[in-house]
Amino acid sequence: MAKGEIDLPSRPKVSSPDYQKYGLGDFKLQSGSTLPSAWVAYKTFGAPSFPVILYPTWYSGSISDNEWLIGADKALNPDKYFIIITALFGNGQSVSPSNSNITPFPKVSFYDNVRAQHELLTKELGVTHLRAVTGWSMGAGQTYQWATQYPDFMDIAIPFCGSAWTSLHNQVFLEGVKSALLAAKGLASAGVREGRVEKAGSELREWTEEERTVGLKAFGRGYAGWGFSQAFYREKLHEKFYGAKDLEEFMVNFWEAWALSKDPENLLVMLQTWQSGDCSQQKPYNGNFEVAMRSIKAKILVLPSKTDLYFPPEDSEYEVKNMAPGIGTLEVIPSIWGHWAGGPPGNMEDVKWLDDKVRKMLADD
Repeated sequence: MAKGEIDLPSRPKVSSPDYQKYGLGDFKLQSGSTLPSAWVAYKTFGAPSFPVILYPTWYSGSISDNEWLIGADKALNPDKYFIIITALFGNGQSVSPSNSNITPFPKVSFYDNVRAQHELLTKELGVTHLRAVTGWSMGAGQTYQWATQYPDFMDIAIPFCGSAWTSLHNQVFLEGVKSALLAAKGLASAGVREGRVEKAGSELREWTEEERTVGLKAFGRGYAGWGFSQAFYREKLHEKFYGAKDLEEFMVNFWEAWALSKDPENLLVMLQTWQSGDCSQQKPYNGNFEVAMRSIKAKILVLPSKTDLYFPPEDSEYEVKNMAPGIGTLEVIPSIWGHWAGGPPGNMEDVKWLDDKVRKMLADD
């Protein structure tokens, strides 16, 4: 057990009937800390003899939340590809505060997640090369991390509604929802990309039912202004597609319900990973973002949403601009659904647009 960690009885285990776990042992992190007795959760589709596609999870998402883009009628067709969904550290399926006795939970980076996934692929599943890596939101961040951390390992990368570096504006958004969650415990943020200001007993990471409920509801309401665009609300798509009679019902039944289904400490672990995202923070780039972008060798199709409030197309344009000639292609999702244009579907128009682009990229390259 790493210095500063306290050995407590395990919290109740998350049921895992439909996915597997790969044990990593005591996993050394990029920060120098250790994640004791770590594991990564994953699920596979299709035959191992098929070309392999890696499809990591997103912020707060479980493995099953990725499955909407997989099917015989989809580009990610298990009759043609061996598809591997991997779960982020902290999502409640891979090692997390909610399913371990690790407290306080150490800082985990995109680099750490991808190194763990690489070990799973090479040591457990016998994968030596990927046809593609793809993912939404933090899954897109992991896609960029793969393309820079292991640039020779894949043919294609398709990040959608995500970025290679968490912009300052994105960090501000995350700082707001983090602070709202922590306030329920009477705690303050220790700063951007940091944890909380500790006080006596806070290192135990225990939440009362009232703290959990108040904090998660505030977290969900804070998130509500970011996940969908201004146009989404102006056109009242929350009523049309989700059956809400008014805005308040949508806030309660969609946003609060989503947040209340999560573990607050899990959310904080993944938020720190997201807020610290920067694929240039590794050797040999040493913080040079432009060099990291030029290192990408896989053909990469970057798909931002036109109305995404925290991964705007302008950020994607800069990423592609700094890639080597012939490597990157940018196509903007023409949607008013904001970040959710690439997420678990609310409308089939965006699903078809995204699936068609992925299908074409897999076929053409």
